[in-house]
Amino acid sequence: QVQLVESGGGLAQTGGSLRLACSASRRTFSLLIMAWFREAPGKEREFVAGITYRGGGTSYADSVKGRFTISRNVAENTMYLQMNSLNPDDTAVYYCAAISPTRRRVDVARSQSAYDYWGQGTQVTVSS
Repeated sequence: QVQLVESGGGLAQTGGSLRLACSASRRTFSLLIMAWFREAPGKEREFVAGITYRGGGTSYADSVKGRFTISRNVAENTMYLQMNSLNPDDTAVYYCAAISPTRRRVDVARSQSAYDYWGQGTQVTVSS
């Protein structure tokens, strides 16, 4: 079982930055494909960014490409999402998710149904 805990959410102004962190409880953190999703009020949860095990590959939603950067620190069992040039459309609850290594998947999945483990979410609010 993997437990994921997000942190770093909060309030930012348009054009500002925030960094989210997702800490994992499992020692095999490096084997997990991980991702960030977000859910805005009245909208479906959507893929934001994902990263393969050991950080060899990344994938981004078009809406955040060039503004957000996903990374992971294997030694700290932590994944990050650096969010720059924030705008009000980025306001949402952000969730980190992970795919179990037992699935033997090698690429980032954009569908939430592919993910086995989820954090509790952290609120990001961007004011105009």
